Amino acid sequence: MVCTMPFLRALLRTARVIRHTPELSAGLPADHAVMLDAPDERLSPALVAAALGDYEPAAKLLATTRDAAEWESRDRYLNRLVAFARNRDGWLRDWLAVAPRDCDAILVKAQLAVERAWESPARAEQLRAVGPMITAAAEGDPRDPVPWRLALDHARGTHATHTTFEALWGQAIQRSTHHYGCHVAALQYLSAAWYGSHRECFDFAERAAEDSLPSSLVQALPLRAAFAVLTEGPGAGFTSVQEERIDTAADLAISLSGAFAPGDPWPAEVRNLLVYVLLARGRWGEALEQFRQIGPHAASFPWASVSDDPLGSFLDARDGVRLKVASRTPLGHRADRGRARGHYA
Repeated sequence: MVCTMPFLRALLRTARVIRHTPELSAGLPADHAVMLDAPDERLSPALVAAALGDYEPAAKLLATTRDAAEWESRDRYLNRLVAFARNRDGWLRDWLAVAPRDCDAILVKAQLAVERAWESPARAEQLRAVGPMITAAAEGDPRDPVPWRLALDHARGTHATHTTFEALWGQAIQRSTHHYGCHVAALQYLSAAWYGSHRECFDFAERAAEDSLPSSLVQALPLRAAFAVLTEGPGAGFTSVQEERIDTAADLAISLSGAFAPGDPWPAEVRNLLVYVLLARGRWGEALEQFRQIGPHAASFPWASVSDDPLGSFLDARDGVRLKVASRTPLGHRADRGRARGHYA
């Protein structure tokens, strides 16, 4: 009888998976409907036009966000336009040829130069050469915090001192106290992988979250710190304090996710990161619920940080969590009864 117990457990687990996996797919889009970094209705026309060599929609989009002080949207659109320009920058060259002093064009050029410099073996030297370009972008509109986010990234790559970093940070928050991109850049500088520590990183993130509005993406900053611990932390395991801070960060991010509608593209990256952290902590039921909240909006981050196939990693993780939840749900129970609790036995 003892010898048959592992077989019986495996048989029961298989029966649970067969019974519950179909119903656990409720609310999840099919694999073919999931998109990686899908642009919203404002960005999409700019990317289509850029693919055809026309820079004007991109110029109008960035000018509109700057005029309206939509700093979070401006930063997000800038990142996506620069990602596109890395492989197809003809439209940007045309824009600069026509309007070489346009502060939006200069900002795109500066971030593109920074990202290319990061890939060079002579990174620090090349980044220092980009410094005047970042300064020019910052001078284009003194209200704009986005060039200061770029300046913080630049400071990290040029081995800037803490004094220099703090001066740049002061300029950034003077323009936008709760700008998410600037906070992420600062968090990276303070991480254990660069010039700080896991504790310093968490301290900064938790203070920023406490000071922010409930619906602000800065509420997800401790989740970023948790990700840094999970991916860069000690291989032998984590301290009880680190585990508690990671779980608290995930709980806070769950509350933030609940402030947005299911399938909303705006918090998609935060929800993708939240899923990663929940999976790392074995919180399968809550991870499955966040996959439902994500809908079709897979994000490169964090999956590209751990895989060369971010979309494939997203889909594999989604399949895996369904199997985990199904295998832990008793045969006589409906799997979706546990959704309100989040955890499965």
